Amino acid sequence: MNYKVAFTGPESSGKTTMAEWAASHYSYTYVKEYAREYLEGKKGYSLQDIELIANRQFQLNNDVAKPAILDTEMLVLKIWFQEKFQKNSEVIQSLLMKQEIDFYFLCKPDIPWVEDPLRENPLDRDRLFVEYIQLLNAMGLPYTVLSGSIEQRKKQIKESLQQNLFL
Repeated sequence: MNYKVAFTGPESSGKTTMAEWAASHYSYTYVKEYAREYLEGKKGYSLQDIELIANRQFQLNNDVAKPAILDTEMLVLKIWFQEKFQKNSEVIQSLLMKQEIDFYFLCKPDIPWVEDPLRENPLDRDRLFVEYIQLLNAMGLPYTVLSGSIEQRKKQIKESLQQNLFL
């Protein structure tokens, strides 16, 4: 099957954990989150940094062999940019409109926050989750919300991929 499946959602909502599991479980190519590599050891970042991250993430996501699991994508970068700088990025918006992803898993932040030097929004994950839902719906993108324990989420991934014929 030649599909791209992306994990999206607020910080510390299980994206990487579930993306790594799904890629391993289904033997899909895995594309990691470039922002972690780029920001490692940096004291701060600018809006140009986020746009550079977006361009590189888009390239990684676009050039990957299918089937593929993407740890992150342009919805994350769009919302991150808006939250950090209170405006939209035309660069990220353009990339968002060009990205070709067959299905999304939206990770609900109903798991405990895990502290990480690169994370910034421990108190408003639920508000951000609603923004993801609104954006996915406005764009008409197919998605399933993942919630609950890791085992519950694995079951939801299996069921959703089978129902949507991605297996």
